[in-house]
Amino acid sequence: MSQPEITTARQPIATTYDTNFCFPVRELESERVKLTPFIPDLHADLYFQGSIAHPDLHEFLSWETFTDTSDFVKKVIDGRVRPDGVALYAVIDKTRTSPSPSSSANFAGIIGYVNGSLVNLSIDIGYVIILPPFQRTHVATNAVGLLLQYALDLPPHGLGLRRVQWKANSKNTKSIGAVQKFGFKLEAILRWERIFVGSKTSASNGVKEREGDPRPGTIGMDLVVLALCWDDWESERARVLQAMDRRS
Repeated sequence: MSQPEITTARQPIATTYDTNFCFPVRELESERVKLTPFIPDLHADLYFQGSIAHPDLHEFLSWETFTDTSDFVKKVIDGRVRPDGVALYAVIDKTRTSPSPSSSANFAGIIGYVNGSLVNLSIDIGYVIILPPFQRTHVATNAVGLLLQYALDLPPHGLGLRRVQWKANSKNTKSIGAVQKFGFKLEAILRWERIFVGSKTSASNGVKEREGDPRPGTIGMDLVVLALCWDDWESERARVLQAMDRRS
């Protein structure tokens, strides 16, 4: 059973992209998938071009339509990722033939670490968007599995964290069901946890805001919180690695 090959980027990340993250950010690699730090100059246009025809990818995210690559960088990378201290990765499918390390042929999407806490040894996995040509393949399983290994395995191979969280819109049953297969346990439903600006009624909790609400016309959502902790990982690790190696 293969282990992830965890290496540092070929050049210091700080010279190409300030991750603003509290834990070391490294490239993570399995036999079939590589996670490399998201560099806007290398990956932003690949994401925009791969997602522009599929607005449903953002159905449960409070992201509006992007007009072009620079608009995506402005709204997501500069507006959310950098200020919020997200360690965003580009997902590369190593099984696809490509003329370069990152191209439309092998760029499979994005995934990231969010809300890292050195004090509490905890982290969230978020920004999980796999582009349609790579869905229902080995990509998502390997990408999530690599982040779990790095977060929960003990040093020197991992960070030795105690808790990994996954948060999803209560209507996003695909996300909730998929992550439970990794051993994540449902812990809470946070009602009215977030406000959506826009008209994504499918993401709404279905309850109309009261008369006089300070933000009329915005959608409220309920958030499901799941977690996989270090003691869960002790029993789930072998099964996750096996799923990452599965060929069918």
